[in-house]
Amino acid sequence: MTDWKKTFEKELQLAAEARAHGNEGRARVCARRAAGVALREYFLRHSAPGRTSSALDLLQAFLDVPGIPGEAQRAAEALTLRVNEKFELPANVDLIEAARTLCKSLLPGEFES
Repeated sequence: MTDWKKTFEKELQLAAEARAHGNEGRARVCARRAAGVALREYFLRHSAPGRTSSALDLLQAFLDVPGIPGEAQRAAEALTLRVNEKFELPANVDLIEAARTLCKSLLPGEFES
């Protein structure tokens, strides 16, 4: 398993553990970091190296790429949503699943869990 995949899966594991312990804020952070790992690999493979270490900056840069697949765009948009004054996202938004969807869409065959 490559280093980026290990890091991606570790961040998703940390996100799931945080959620299981009722720490949704930490789960969001870990899910976004996982997405950043996948995006760095995607940009590397497409000769457009990530210019930043910030997962949110990478997500914003990705959203500016023309012609990205709709599923990947929706996942990236979910991952860039801001929480409301109660620190909540809309009920139908699951950032852990969005990170998985983004990775599967951009790096098919690399991540299947």
